[in-house]
Amino acid sequence: MTEPLVIAIDGPAGAGKSTVAQKLAERLGLTYVDSGATYRVAALKVLGLGIRPDDVTAVAGAVANADIRIATDGPLSRVFLDGADASEKIRSAEVTVAAAQVSRLSSVREKLIALQRRLASGRGVVMEGRDIGTVVFPEAPLKIFLEAAPEERARRRLEQDRKEGRARTLEQTAYEIAQRDQLDAARKISPLVAAPDAVAIDSTHLTAEEVVEHIVKLAKERGLVRTSTRSENPAIRNS
Repeated sequence: MTEPLVIAIDGPAGAGKSTVAQKLAERLGLTYVDSGATYRVAALKVLGLGIRPDDVTAVAGAVANADIRIATDGPLSRVFLDGADASEKIRSAEVTVAAAQVSRLSSVREKLIALQRRLASGRGVVMEGRDIGTVVFPEAPLKIFLEAAPEERARRRLEQDRKEGRARTLEQTAYEIAQRDQLDAARKISPLVAAPDAVAIDSTHLTAEEVVEHIVKLAKERGLVRTSTRSENPAIRNS
């Protein structure tokens, strides 16, 4: 029997999940999925309707009626809200904060977790987020919990924001990351924790390429990957 390979990468904001997951997906010929984008687009829907993120009833109704889709192409993905490409809009600081609030609602998580699981149907994926190894794919054969020192996470996020044209300061970025950490840890539903069988990697002093190499080595040691070459797709494992 064969089934698609799912590699779950969880961790706090700024730990390097997106960069590592994208590079890993490209290296192994898998599809990259950013689960956080689904919560961001839900938050964008809520904000666009003028709804407060803490208005439980209104948020639940808005997200239930939202048409959220993710188009994936290997290591690349685009997010659509009600038919319109929202990939750029979901990266604002306002959406980031709102997403942490919206994601605390069980009705929102149920809808979006179902979407995330469908994205892995029939194909191998590298999915990154905060509860992939604990809730979305608890049976994933390889789970990574990616960490980094708070100051390094703030520096990385600031660099990413500036590259994407968002004017920020290190102090603002550090504050937003600390705020997100607190919300994620305090969330009653799917709090940010490492799965018991996850491999913890501290990326503070590692490059993204070094982290990817470490994960590829783990996948090969577990017999999940047939080849390390870029020309072949190792998405299917024997089980």
